[in-house]
Amino acid sequence: MFGPVSSLTPEAATASAAPTPLPEWNLTDLYASMDAPQLAADLARADALSKAFEADYKGKLETIAAGPGAGEALGEALVRYEAIDDVMGRLASYGSLVYAGDTADPARAKFFSDIQEKLTDSSTHLLFFTLEMNRLDDAQVEAAFAAPAFGHYRPWVEDLRKDKPYQLEDRVEQLFHEKSSPSRGAWGRLFDETMSSLRFNVDGKDLAIEPTLNLMQDPSESVRKSAGLALAATFQENLRLFSLVTNTLAKDKEISDRWRGFEDVADSRHLANRVEREVVDAMVAAIQGAYPRLSHRYYALKARWFGKDKLEFWDRNAPLPKVATRDIGWDEARDTVLGAYTTFSPRMSDIAKQFFDHNWIDAPVRPGKSPGAFAHPTVPSAHPYVLLNYQGKPRDVMTLAHELGHGVHQVLAGQQGALMAPTPLTLAETASVFGEMLTFRRLLAAAETPQTRKIMLAQKVEDMINTVVRQTAFYTFERRVHTERRQGELTAERIGAIWMEVQAESLGPSIHLSAGYETFWTYIPHFIHTPFYVYAYAFGDCLVNSLYAVYENASDGFAERYLEMLSAGGTKHHAELLAPFGLDARDPAFWQTGLNLIDGMITELEQMEGA
Repeated sequence: MFGPVSSLTPEAATASAAPTPLPEWNLTDLYASMDAPQLAADLARADALSKAFEADYKGKLETIAAGPGAGEALGEALVRYEAIDDVMGRLASYGSLVYAGDTADPARAKFFSDIQEKLTDSSTHLLFFTLEMNRLDDAQVEAAFAAPAFGHYRPWVEDLRKDKPYQLEDRVEQLFHEKSSPSRGAWGRLFDETMSSLRFNVDGKDLAIEPTLNLMQDPSESVRKSAGLALAATFQENLRLFSLVTNTLAKDKEISDRWRGFEDVADSRHLANRVEREVVDAMVAAIQGAYPRLSHRYYALKARWFGKDKLEFWDRNAPLPKVATRDIGWDEARDTVLGAYTTFSPRMSDIAKQFFDHNWIDAPVRPGKSPGAFAHPTVPSAHPYVLLNYQGKPRDVMTLAHELGHGVHQVLAGQQGALMAPTPLTLAETASVFGEMLTFRRLLAAAETPQTRKIMLAQKVEDMINTVVRQTAFYTFERRVHTERRQGELTAERIGAIWMEVQAESLGPSIHLSAGYETFWTYIPHFIHTPFYVYAYAFGDCLVNSLYAVYENASDGFAERYLEMLSAGGTKHHAELLAPFGLDARDPAFWQTGLNLIDGMITELEQMEGA
């Protein structure tokens, strides 16, 4: 997305030529070290507080709700419950972040596992609370909301009660809870540690997964091919393990869904996202219907740019031919993103700047480090952290903008407290993708030549196809795997066949999916850790396109309304959050706005084809 230096923001153009060392995060705002006395004390405190809470409230909520001062008493219980949640969340966050920094380190892996086990044991004493809350009479709960202490938590309580139809008997819930770490959690850890330990032989060099994936964007076709074939070879060598993990977790989810009464394989995710199945189905149908005019059409255009009838799978994200590329230094990336954020909202930029100023970002690629990127909210009493694997590519800058969008959202939502700060994935991805859009639009406005504009548009179209089309295809793949798993175990060959069918449908005839690509489903962590997460990316991208159209047409007061939406955290439904912008995701026509924006960019590229 980056052309000559003259096309960058003024801040980026003046960045120092000397490379700046990539920042590593400082986790001492959580705990000083893995053996910190405060950490041990907090583990003990969390356990003691949980047991005391159980002694004070277990079996008593129905009586409290029916008695005098019910609202104040229930509000006091929630204040105590939220305080325990914050302590446990801090401990869990620290363990997770320490582990993500080097999943190959046995000491860190043990530390993370021990933290999880201790927190699971302690939180078992709290399990009764949400179960008993959901058994309270609706009229009693509604009456109790009149008390400010309990009314403050109305959004959380109302969300909780949406889970009521899928709630099981207390002892079964306890069993599911206690088995989560040594079952689903253990399989997820096996996936993470295996993926981090894999090495891919590219032209005689053994590389970890992040540097190998990075080579798929190299200007040299031979390098891209070597990387693509190396990925396929190593994935094939480990296919049996990844197939077992996938089959086991899909069966685990089927058991849970069956016991809880979820009809569709993705209904539990829709419930967690507080989005209706019909809304997701309408979005997916709209995107699938647009495959021919989006991905199929763009990749045919890109193949012509490369002088080919078809692109190999390792060329799908290749930089445009005959275009000079360069690495983007950290200072330049920082100034570009902060500059874009500042133009939209100085307050948004000020929040994002804290991540750089206080070492809340871990950017370098390291052996054993968790691949990919994420923003971890931790807890409201602390602050979020961002993990990247920054390698100086244009997409790395967009990833920085994306994760800082999450980070700003998490900081703003933190004012809602530990229970109501968490946001459904669909709206969380809206904040991140909006951060990307701000950065892209600022760069595009600074483009000085048609060629530079073409490069930027092509890169953005590819990013949007990866977000909208590719993630929808991932969702389709997951649906088919989980649906077929209900009838029995899937062989590695069958999983690969489903993958190839879905990819061919979504990418179109101008991408040649040659032998080896059937294994590329194996490295997607969302399939393992958060089934059906992926559609949230498409939801967020289409929603951002609609939001940005509103911004362009009426910018006055938009930034304030946008930040207010982010500050709501998990307290409002998507319909209520979007109403101030005149948007409604329940309208089937809503999705066409976002898809038409991508269509329009491809049309502009076709008109520039000779540029």
